[in-house]
Amino acid sequence: MRTVTKKWLFLKISSLILIPLMLWFIINFVSFYDKEYYEIINFLSSQVSKFFISLFLIFAYFFSALSISEVFEDYIHDEKIKNAANKTLNIFAILLPLFTIIILLNLSL
Repeated sequence: MRTVTKKWLFLKISSLILIPLMLWFIINFVSFYDKEYYEIINFLSSQVSKFFISLFLIFAYFFSALSISEVFEDYIHDEKIKNAANKTLNIFAILLPLFTIIILLNLSL
């Protein structure tokens, strides 16, 4: 399978996985409006919430990294700059959700 086909397939699969995760996140985020601080911390501290938020972050960053790398492929013509931009993007796409998940896992009352 060609690299371009793999990227396209991963982009479509990750977008399909993101739809229910985004709905879950939006519904729960909207419910934060009328809750107290401790209720929100309890929600974020539960194992189910940590799992779904972690999945959401991983797939969101994966999807955004794939999307942005396609923009780099289309609009950056210098190979050195394109490779540097893609490597930097991949580093941030790994580190940012990793740090966020570590902080979330350490969150407790």
